[in-house]
Amino acid sequence: MRMKSLEILPAIDVKDGRAVRLVQGELAKESTYGLPVEVARDFVAQGAKWIHLVDLDAAFGIGSNFELIQEVIRSVDIQIELSGGIRDEESLVRALSTGCTRVNLGTAAIENPEWTAKVISKYGPRIAVGLDVRGHTLAARGWTKDGGDLFEMLEILDAAGCSRYIVTDVAKDGTLTGPNFELLKEVCAVTSVPVVASGGISVLQDLIDLRSLTSIGIEGAIVGKAIYSGSFTLPQALEVAGE
Repeated sequence: MRMKSLEILPAIDVKDGRAVRLVQGELAKESTYGLPVEVARDFVAQGAKWIHLVDLDAAFGIGSNFELIQEVIRSVDIQIELSGGIRDEESLVRALSTGCTRVNLGTAAIENPEWTAKVISKYGPRIAVGLDVRGHTLAARGWTKDGGDLFEMLEILDAAGCSRYIVTDVAKDGTLTGPNFELLKEVCAVTSVPVVASGGISVLQDLIDLRSLTSIGIEGAIVGKAIYSGSFTLPQALEVAGE
């Protein structure tokens, strides 16, 4: 049996109109990488089939880059996963109106599971839920608050018919210290829903190791800092991922 390919989602985090990277979600620890539209076009030129696009100002509740996010999505002809500040019906409808492929609910899903279940039944595969985790505890509101037990939340979301989880180990994000494979295996063991891994990916071997978990439910990997800092290139990542 041929091993499944791993989807690679290069990340563009937008803050104050620029593409940035944070370390462990801290605004004080950021690096800037230019204009989001240019970064997006560059990723497409390098073979990206997906982009993981985040409005950090919206995620932290300190502003919005909505017009710019729209511009990025319109400027490329690939699949976009959009995240950041989608917390109610209005912000959800607005996010979906950009033409993105799917949106990633974070804090809202944790704080309002009933609403989340409702939008999952309404929009189906256009809704993914981001589970940001410290240990087995969920982190909410830009990782500033605790949001309950990971496995209890998975049970609720599975029952609601959630189509996809994006699992981030907060302690790993932006650190280039490797993914939390144990956490990913634990999640895959309790759900049959595809899982996208996020946080800590630093070397090509991490992607090779994640690809070996496609048989248990790992579908893709969000890659940010490793590409921006030159640990490897997007074409190299796509190659080892089997895309």
